[in-house]
Amino acid sequence: MNAVAAVRAALVLGGAAAAGYGGWHLWPQLPTAWTWLIAGPILHDAVVAPAVGVAGLLLGRLVTDPARRAWAATGLATSAILALIAVPLLWRPQPAPINPGLHDRDYGLGLLLAVIAALIGAAIGAASVSWTDRPKPTAPSTRQPPEQGQ
Repeated sequence: MNAVAAVRAALVLGGAAAAGYGGWHLWPQLPTAWTWLIAGPILHDAVVAPAVGVAGLLLGRLVTDPARRAWAATGLATSAILALIAVPLLWRPQPAPINPGLHDRDYGLGLLLAVIAALIGAAIGAASVSWTDRPKPTAPSTRQPPEQGQ
């Protein structure tokens, strides 16, 4: 067995061990966790992905500069990911016994502020495109073209 095959085998075994360990700890929680294990991908595929796709098409028509379009798409995708991550906390804000300082916050406000920060960052990035990609002014040339026939 060469070194590459040995590394691959070690990575596969390590990944299988980690997945087995996670499954072992998930097993007792399965009656309550299965809703999120099934609902998460369905929510993403049925709601978030189409909404981001439609918004991306609209942004593509509004933002014509490809570099700025990339920044707009980044802000949109980041906002969608933040919203998807926040769904369990917004849906069921107290899933466990109260841990002071951890569960006693306003998750809706936190999501709003995080999305605003992501969109401001994308707007700054899109604005920087015009500052960094502008053509540099060149001084007019004072050299005379060479004479023809010399």
